[in-house]
Amino acid sequence: MTLDEAIATQPLWVQIWVNILFLGAFVLPLALLFWQPGRLAGLVTVAASVLAGVGVYWLYGKLGYVRLLGLPHVILWTPLVFWLWRQRMRVDMPVWPQRIILLVCAVIAVSLMFDYVDVARYLLGERQVF
Repeated sequence: MTLDEAIATQPLWVQIWVNILFLGAFVLPLALLFWQPGRLAGLVTVAASVLAGVGVYWLYGKLGYVRLLGLPHVILWTPLVFWLWRQRMRVDMPVWPQRIILLVCAVIAVSLMFDYVDVARYLLGERQVF
């Protein structure tokens, strides 16, 4: 079973959340490329999200659909959110890129809440495959 097939077996709210996460962490940051001050933030966010996605798929291939799949997000997105927040506050950052960065940070922060709980539960012994 592929990761996409495994996600398709989850409750509807999880499937909807995965789509929101994809839009917020992969697609929306591309809009930052339209503004010169936001370009680096957009590129860094997409790069971190792609690397996190690769890490999730790699872990899935090694361990299956387990709670540890959030680890790449924790490692890459935790510093990203803090960095993005600082980028948002730059004096030369236009209003719309600030709003986009805020929305990207919100989506990633919600994901990180799930990810931190899942990784902690895995490390505490919940290692079953879903």
